[in-house]
Amino acid sequence: MDQIDRRILELLQDDGRMTNVELAERVGLTAPPCLRRVRALEEAGAITGYHAELDAATLGYPITVFAMVSLRSQAEADLAAFERHVATTPEIRECHMLNGEIDFILKIVARDLRAFQDILTTHLTPAPNVASVKTSLTIRTSKHLPGIPVNAD
Repeated sequence: MDQIDRRILELLQDDGRMTNVELAERVGLTAPPCLRRVRALEEAGAITGYHAELDAATLGYPITVFAMVSLRSQAEADLAAFERHVATTPEIRECHMLNGEIDFILKIVARDLRAFQDILTTHLTPAPNVASVKTSLTIRTSKHLPGIPVNAD
C-alpha cells in the first residue's frame, strides 16, 4: 500500500460519497487507475463498506449510554453466546470484548431514559451468564471520528 492508496482511503473515509472523478483529481490520477485502486483496496479488505453517518438525536435517539458488562464465565462458548445475545438488540450499536475486569463494553442508544431502562432490565441484566452491568450516560460527545488515522506514521 503506497501513499496514493493511503490518500484514497483517507479521502473516502472522510467522504464516502465522493465521485471517482473527484477522488482521482484529489489524488493526482485519472479516473480509470483510481477506480482500479479503489477496487483493489476493496478486494484486499482495506475498505469493508460504505454507509451514511446518521444523527441519532435527529432520528429520535438522543440518549447514548455505555454499559460495562462482566460475565460469570469467560469460556469461549459463553463469550460467543453473549455476543449473539446482544446482536439481537438493535439499540446496542457496538459491542467490544475487553481485557481486564470488564468483559464487554457496549454502546447503547435509546429514545429516552425509560427505553434505556427497558433495554437494561429486559435484555441486558437478565441475559445468561451476566454477573454485573455498570452504565454511564453520555453527557456530550466532544470528539467522534469514525474509522482510523490512515496517514499516521
